[in-house]
Amino acid sequence: MSQSDYILLGEISGVSGVKGWVKVFSHTEPREKIIAYKQWFLQSKGEAWRATKVTNGRKQGKNIVAQLDGINTREQAEALKGTQIAIHIDQLAPLSEGKYYWKDLIGLKVETTDGVSLGKIDWIFNTGSNNVLTIKEETKEKKERMVPYLMGDVVISIDLDADLMIVDWDPEF
Repeated sequence: MSQSDYILLGEISGVSGVKGWVKVFSHTEPREKIIAYKQWFLQSKGEAWRATKVTNGRKQGKNIVAQLDGINTREQAEALKGTQIAIHIDQLAPLSEGKYYWKDLIGLKVETTDGVSLGKIDWIFNTGSNNVLTIKEETKEKKERMVPYLMGDVVISIDLDADLMIVDWDPEF
């Protein structure tokens, strides 16, 4: 399997207790959704992805903690700090019409309603009130724009087959 077969969901950020539980920094929304996936793929720097089972997990205060199969001591959990957490792309649930995973949007060409090219979506982040698209121009200047991901207001259409998103946005902004 290639790197693109995996969806990064978070990272092991620390340990919790003495029985091998790990603290998890989650990119999912809501954050605790990461523990709903009962199989994770872990990758430490320079290593291949390896499958592991999540045997238990919960929200604990502001943190997410999880117990992984075969990790039974604090020392074993410590060794996992900094490890990336992913799922296989086949584990993603199908979405309803008009809904998209971020992985499907990254790399799309973005044009205004007047046909002006703004570049390609480089990354997406959440501000708390809405998601924001970071669009990089395909010029030597590599100018970046941050455009709110507001369907029907700013984002007019998305055509995954054409790798194109149309936005109502001032190209000078």
